[in-house]
Amino acid sequence: MATPHNEASKGDFAKTVLMPGDPLRAKYLAKNYLDNVRQVNGVRGMLAYTGTYKGKEVSIMGSGMGMPSIGIYSYELYTQYDVENIIRIGSAGSINKDVHIRDVIIAQGACTDSAWAHQYELPGTFSAISSYDLLEKAVCEAKKKQIHYHVGNIVSSDLFYHADVEASGRWSNVGCLAVEMESYALFANAAYLGKKALTLLTISDSLVNDEKETTAQERERTFTDMMEVALEIA
Repeated sequence: MATPHNEASKGDFAKTVLMPGDPLRAKYLAKNYLDNVRQVNGVRGMLAYTGTYKGKEVSIMGSGMGMPSIGIYSYELYTQYDVENIIRIGSAGSINKDVHIRDVIIAQGACTDSAWAHQYELPGTFSAISSYDLLEKAVCEAKKKQIHYHVGNIVSSDLFYHADVEASGRWSNVGCLAVEMESYALFANAAYLGKKALTLLTISDSLVNDEKETTAQERERTFTDMMEVALEIA
């Protein structure tokens, strides 16, 4: 059953989907890590592939940038394609002096400046968190691979260019490790629909340390620690 944003048929997606923001990262991962790989979506250039990794069926699909984009794709994967688990594999900017370029973050939860949760008309504030079993598996795999990782809270922002240049510092003051633009919506969709979600992030730049940021090609092809953890737990 195709949707306006996805031409795949029912059954084309595995139960677990890895979601990088960049569709070219999805293509790179599929071509370099999956066996028996086939493309299942190309609508709007949002490439999606299904294949096997060490004998287990896995799908990889780009999410695009921002909460509206990942919100659409993850909602359709959960509701129209019977996907059970989505693991976001993305990049983020560090807002903590102890979190450095190429470190991996395993996100426990996501704060936001978005109005995403207003749709639920809750009598309070919704805390968007990852699924514990996926989180636990990721931590175990990161330890096994001896990856330099952090577990903690992140910020999902609607704004890449923020008029308030001090905003990231205030998020850092309450313990947030990094800022990105997608995870809150993914975690909220999973919670609302009774599904599972996790975010793994590689630090691509720092808002607090004087470190050289990664290039677009490096973000596409060299964040292998994060990618391999996600594949192992898929």
